[in-house]
Amino acid sequence: MNLKGGVVSVIGAGTMGNGIAHVFAQAGFKVTIVDISLAQLDKALANITKNLDRQIAKGITTEEQKKTTLANISIESDLLDGVKDAALIVEAATENVELKLKIFEQLDNYAPKEAILATNTSSISITKIAAVTNRAGKVIGMHFMNPVPVMKLVEIINGYATKKEVTDAIVELSKQLGKVPCVVNDYPGFIANRILMPMINEAIYSLYEGVAGVEEIDTVMKLGMAHPMGPLQLADFIGLDVCLSILNVLHDGFGNPKYAPCPLLVNMVMAGKLGVKSGEGFYTYTPGSKELVVSGRFK
Repeated sequence: MNLKGGVVSVIGAGTMGNGIAHVFAQAGFKVTIVDISLAQLDKALANITKNLDRQIAKGITTEEQKKTTLANISIESDLLDGVKDAALIVEAATENVELKLKIFEQLDNYAPKEAILATNTSSISITKIAAVTNRAGKVIGMHFMNPVPVMKLVEIINGYATKKEVTDAIVELSKQLGKVPCVVNDYPGFIANRILMPMINEAIYSLYEGVAGVEEIDTVMKLGMAHPMGPLQLADFIGLDVCLSILNVLHDGFGNPKYAPCPLLVNMVMAGKLGVKSGEGFYTYTPGSKELVVSGRFK
């Protein structure tokens, strides 16, 4: 099963969607980004262009390669038109189980029967998603890390019925993108978030219980554990709402109280303090500034 030369459709033009489209197009694939919002599609193209310009400034790519990459990308607001010729579809919509199930029902009806359906979910069961289709053997998780053009890992998740030849094809495809594939099985949180989210949750509990402040917690983990970013800053970048959603998946999936989200995290999400996307989480974010300020309530 060789996907090279086939059309790749990316569902969702948000941060992950435009990053995924970027790496496929840069690797020579024809890519269609599909989103119901024309404004979001225009924003995705602008973000890809900006990220290519960053790569040029760093000597990673050239002006000619930028033009070729952008020429490989088309946009579409109609799902049927966006996927009808696809060999691979990568869904990168919001991390909402009902939305993803609805999308996969539609993809199963609209996409060519031989097409592989992949999801970029970071925690939702691949088996559950596959069950709403008539091609469970061709449904797989393809979990990219953010920012997609920079991060090397692709966590590949086998659903209960995923066929070996599909897994092998996605592994090979990931290598063609210059990524490092890691194959895991379909249990709550997979590997990346099963390990990461309890660490982030414990950092939030440490703040909640007054053990240490935001900067102290992040500094200990950066300097003591060689993490490039502290867990609270990382939570802000992921989105506190996303962190809460993943912890709820872990808690519900395993029924183990160790995965219960910290009450502080729950309160912050209810208050709309979601991190970078809202301008305030554990830190305050000024548009256009790289400087972090610890939120006033945590000083």
